[in-house]
Amino acid sequence: MDHIAVWQQNVNKSRICQHNILSNNELVSKGISIIALQEPAIDANGFTLALKDWTPIYPTLHHKTDSTTRAVTLIKASIKTDSWKQIDFPSCDVMVIQLKGEWGKLTVVNVYNDCQNNKTIRLLTNFHNSNQAEITQTNSGAAHILWVRDFNRHHPYWDDPRDTRLFTTEATAAAEKLIKAIADIGLDLALPSGIPTHVHNVTKLWSRLDQVFISDHSENLLISCDAQPDQRGVNTDHLPILTELNLKADVAPEEEIHNFREVDWDEFRKELSTQLDKLLPPALL
Repeated sequence: MDHIAVWQQNVNKSRICQHNILSNNELVSKGISIIALQEPAIDANGFTLALKDWTPIYPTLHHKTDSTTRAVTLIKASIKTDSWKQIDFPSCDVMVIQLKGEWGKLTVVNVYNDCQNNKTIRLLTNFHNSNQAEITQTNSGAAHILWVRDFNRHHPYWDDPRDTRLFTTEATAAAEKLIKAIADIGLDLALPSGIPTHVHNVTKLWSRLDQVFISDHSENLLISCDAQPDQRGVNTDHLPILTELNLKADVAPEEEIHNFREVDWDEFRKELSTQLDKLLPPALL
């Protein structure tokens, strides 16, 4: 893959919506390498929906606690397994993977952030402080960070500043805790301000709940980052966001699949007849 493309979306636990994403030709045409799902569809056995072209990766605590898994990442199966790894994180709401290449390494943090508390933001801050070497140091190239997430936070920094109904005292205070956390880690907003990503089911008004943040020294790698309003899908009130980075994923070579329709059947029958003549006595022919 000549670039790394990340498709993120909150699918509202809808199996239909998730299937619609995975079977969408758009993933192929845009060369998507990573799908970051928030509130994924999880079946009664604790597994999410995935097709053969994708490898699902669950949070570290998935199947280990009673907590609901609200973040799942799928990576393209053709990406070499020795070029990426999962990094442990103590929550079912966060999924961390790290890709590497000659260019260095990229840590992709897929997050669902609860609207009722700041627990996940505190965990993310602690995670980055405790894993500095793992995240920021590399033997070659540079180390990059990408946060893709449903933040459930409103602020004039990314929402429409004219939509004052969103900016209650409580909402602004919660968002500023998030802003401080991303500033301390050294992240900048990758998805331009003012782009809506969520429509309220009742009021039908648009706002911005989903975000993309990138390490401040990595912005030159950003090819594009934008919402995809024509690819919203069914049973969800969130738009997908596509982020493309000028980094190359290490992909295994495709296996050649023989096209049996091109077999010369006349030649095949002639060869089969010759072989039978050699193997069977004349009386049986």
